[in-house]
Amino acid sequence: MYAMVLAARGAPLVFQERPDPLPGPGEIRIKVSACGVCRTDLHVVDGELPDLSYPIIPGHEVVGRIDALGDGVTEPAIGMRVGVPWLGQTCGVCSYCRMGRENLCDRPQFTGYTRDGGFATHLVADARFCLPLGLSGDDVALAPLLCAGLIGWRSLVMAGDGKNDGKNIGIYGFGAAGHIIAQVARSQGRSVYAFTRKGDHDAQSLARSLGADWAGASDDKPPVELDAAIIYAPVGALVPQALRAVRKGGRVVCAGIHMSDIPAFPYDILWGERQIVSVANLTRQDGIDFLGAWAGANLQIHTTVFPLDQANEALARLRDGALVGAAVLRP
Repeated sequence: MYAMVLAARGAPLVFQERPDPLPGPGEIRIKVSACGVCRTDLHVVDGELPDLSYPIIPGHEVVGRIDALGDGVTEPAIGMRVGVPWLGQTCGVCSYCRMGRENLCDRPQFTGYTRDGGFATHLVADARFCLPLGLSGDDVALAPLLCAGLIGWRSLVMAGDGKNDGKNIGIYGFGAAGHIIAQVARSQGRSVYAFTRKGDHDAQSLARSLGADWAGASDDKPPVELDAAIIYAPVGALVPQALRAVRKGGRVVCAGIHMSDIPAFPYDILWGERQIVSVANLTRQDGIDFLGAWAGANLQIHTTVFPLDQANEALARLRDGALVGAAVLRP
């Protein structure tokens, strides 16, 4: 197999040939056909997440086909197309797992962070945590759904149901997750207000083309009070800006796994029963709910495709904000 390997914090990924991995009990081996490049991969490469062990292969938006089964695995079967998301394994016995909140597991494993991921031609995954993808849909277009879509979906649900709450939604950071979830929100009858970096006219044009009611810079005031705001950009300074944009009783959802420090802000912009909440990982049920409803839907997934050995270029363009939509690696 071939892989892009992170050997040390902040180092460029190195293209390496390795022996093909063998699946252990309960595991499957997947031949990767596409792997999305997520901002969390930048946090891994930059060493911004705790307890990183090197070397590690990043990548957690994996689409591929099963080519080997470990002992005890009967489903999914060889040849099936599956997706491998961020949540790679849970303990199943801690209090959070027992209460159905496996996204908060005390002893989790994460694809591309604590176990090797999909910036490779092959990877091994726990069969229980792989998501069936069926036959419809393009591999490249499906890849961003495995994190940008799933985390986006969880954050949208937390923002309100779109009927009794969460009708007017602000989206801060209109990249991979933002451009997917804006379409889902619009299809649910919500109004979408997109916030981008100042001067990012390409992202604002994309937002309008996907049905956003308004698009502007992150420090602009939207034309209406928002019921909720979802922050996908890892910028803590957006939290007080979003609080100023939401109505009384509104909610600000922080959807990233890592964010820069939130600056001090006056209490009056939180007062009025406004809330700040975070999204932590995802559950397998999130995957079933989202992919079951949206994987075959007419979502326009905007991607830029890179060969596997150009993963560093894809990461650099993501860091610089030079991508519209999502980057996807193809081995």
